[in-house]
Amino acid sequence: MLVPVASPEDAKATVRAVRPYVESSGGTMTVVNVIEKAGGAPDKASVEQREDYAHEMFGIVRRELGDSNLTLATEIRYGTDVAETIIETAHDIDATAVVFTPRGSSRWVRLLTGDVALSLVSDSDVPVITLPETKDDD
Repeated sequence: MLVPVASPEDAKATVRAVRPYVESSGGTMTVVNVIEKAGGAPDKASVEQREDYAHEMFGIVRRELGDSNLTLATEIRYGTDVAETIIETAHDIDATAVVFTPRGSSRWVRLLTGDVALSLVSDSDVPVITLPETKDDD
């Protein structure tokens, strides 16, 4: 399975949501972070800073799932369209599904920035599984 993460908080929330379904099942889970390129405009941060940020997310996943039966892999990808890059990565690694926890944001923010979750669900030819976010005490 391919599991995209976008921030350390997202990595924690995604691990909490995914763990009950995968911790004893085995298999391979590839965690991907897409570094969004600005497509000609100046990037928000240097590539090195964004790669360090991705490695921070991957560290969270490894700490939280290191005791599971999963084989964990990580990927940093670069693209101007996050959803498209996630789908391409799923094809590249022969993922059987893309599994994620949608991050909440207002309709206004989604209108202005696009909605990666909606694009994944509507545009992917790879099965997409969305899991509800769980709380620490669930």
